[in-house]
Amino acid sequence: MNIVLNKSDEIVMRLLHYFIIEQNYNPVVLHGAKDEIWLEKSDGDYKIIRIVSNYIHNNEQLNFDIYRTKQIIKKIKNKMFLFRVPSLSIFVNLGENVEVDKLNTGNIDIANLNKFEDIKNYDFITKNFPNILEVEKDSKEGIELFVKLTNDINKKNKEENDKAQEIFSKKVPVVTYILLGINILLFLITAFDCKNIFEISTGSIYKYGGLVNTDYLNGILDYSRVITSGFLHAGIIHLVFNMYALYVIGPQLESFFGKVKYLIIYLGSIIFGNLLSLLFIQGNYISCGASGAIFGLLGALLYFGYHYRVYLSDVIKSQIIPLIVINLLIGMFIAGINIIAHVGGLIGGFLVAKAVGVKYKSTLSDKVNGILMCIAFMAFLIYMIFYK
Repeated sequence: MNIVLNKSDEIVMRLLHYFIIEQNYNPVVLHGAKDEIWLEKSDGDYKIIRIVSNYIHNNEQLNFDIYRTKQIIKKIKNKMFLFRVPSLSIFVNLGENVEVDKLNTGNIDIANLNKFEDIKNYDFITKNFPNILEVEKDSKEGIELFVKLTNDINKKNKEENDKAQEIFSKKVPVVTYILLGINILLFLITAFDCKNIFEISTGSIYKYGGLVNTDYLNGILDYSRVITSGFLHAGIIHLVFNMYALYVIGPQLESFFGKVKYLIIYLGSIIFGNLLSLLFIQGNYISCGASGAIFGLLGALLYFGYHYRVYLSDVIKSQIIPLIVINLLIGMFIAGINIIAHVGGLIGGFLVAKAVGVKYKSTLSDKVNGILMCIAFMAFLIYMIFYK
């Protein structure tokens, strides 16, 4: 049976094939959007591309369409955590009376295609997608063309779904269990040493690797304490709070990043948290605890969530960000909490996550920039602490 696609359907299929297969745009599911397809790519020149096959017969109808599009883009902007959303609307079924050039569309570029080759009339498309006209029309026609393009798009979507399933599938958090064990073991050792589980003596904490600011100010440089102090705790309550947070957050991050990257983020967060603490905390102050690392995991989760915001944007806004803000505020008003280490861990976790990268999302350029930012931040802290 020979079924012939109408002109607008063929244009839509070829556009979808190009943007999804060649340019890695992802479909956006919108309820109530009829005869239009929305695509998004957070690092694209156009963050949103909209392909509209609905017949629009006059300028009034097109003006309303643009108004509605702007309202939807505002919602998508909030969901994608973007400040600007340059967008492209491609119409394939405009009436002859519609005058596109007279519209004030803001950040939305508009193209009207009567045939696919009309793209060459729009410099803003050929500039951002210089190879779009190099994609030759397939020799197949009608239902054969439709089936081929559909199969290619479905294959691409399946690949993306398989990647997401791999990232989000539940895995045994081996590294988290090891970290929990080390923290608990060291606590038991220090508790046995001072014979008190509720308040570990500063002598025991220092003996097993606590970080004392005056040591560094006086030139006693035991660099290992920058890490070991992150595995010690001042009492059973201190331990329980941090280990519960690690037990809740750790398995997710270990699953998202993988064991090696997760461990690097954890240790890096401890280092950055303690270095920032050395810079700002004055006096004979002994520091210990895994909370800098916990905040680092939250920072890494923010970075991961940005890349996978299609899945996690609501969780980030409703749970992760409020959790970070509340805990930082608590640290500001309760004595004995090293909020500087929390802030350092948060920043460090975000930067180290950028350096190690998010699987299937981070480019080599992203990771190199992350490594350079980590080096620059650490060099600044070391210079300010030891050489200023």
